Amino acid sequence: MKILLDFFPILLFFGAYKFYGIYVGTGVLMAATVVQTAAMYAIDRKLTTMHKVTLALVLAFGTLTLVLHDDRFIKWKPTVLYAAMAVALAFALWVLHKNYLKILLGSQLTLPSPVWHRLNIAWIGYCAFMAAINGYVAAYYSTEDWVNFKLWGYAFPLLFILAQGVYISRHLQPDDKPDGAAP
Repeated sequence: MKILLDFFPILLFFGAYKFYGIYVGTGVLMAATVVQTAAMYAIDRKLTTMHKVTLALVLAFGTLTLVLHDDRFIKWKPTVLYAAMAVALAFALWVLHKNYLKILLGSQLTLPSPVWHRLNIAWIGYCAFMAAINGYVAAYYSTEDWVNFKLWGYAFPLLFILAQGVYISRHLQPDDKPDGAAP
C-alpha cells in the first residue's frame, strides 16, 4: 500500500496537467502531497525526514510556481531534492564518517559494512544522476516533455530499487531471510 502512496501525487499531477495544464497540475500535486504525507503519518504515526523534506519542497516550489506563474520552479524541484540527497549522503559518509543508509535501515537488515558502504555510494550516484537528468530535461525540453519524463522517468527509481534488492539479497544474513527460506 505504501508503494501506491508514493505514486499517488505524481499520477494525479500527470492527470491534472493533461486536462488542465501545469498550474492546476501543480496545485493538485501540492494537495496530493499533503494527503500522501497525512496518510503516511496515519499509517506509521511518524514521518521520515524524506517525507518532511519532500512536502516542504513541493509546497515551496509549488507556491512559487503558482504565485509567480512560472513553471520553472516546479520543474526544478526534483533536481533540488535529488541534489540535496546526494550532497547529504556524501557529506555524512566522507566528512562525518557516518552511513545514513545503515543508520536508517540497519535495524531491519544485517549486512556487512562494505555492503552498506557500496549501497551508500550507489545512492549518492543515483541521486546525482537523477538530479542531473531532471535538470537537463527541465532546462532543455518543453514543459510537456518534462511532464512526460516525470511519468515515464519512474522507470529509473524502479530499476534502481530492483537492482539494489538483487544486490542486497546476495548479502543478507540468515536472520534476515523470510521464514522457511533456505540459508
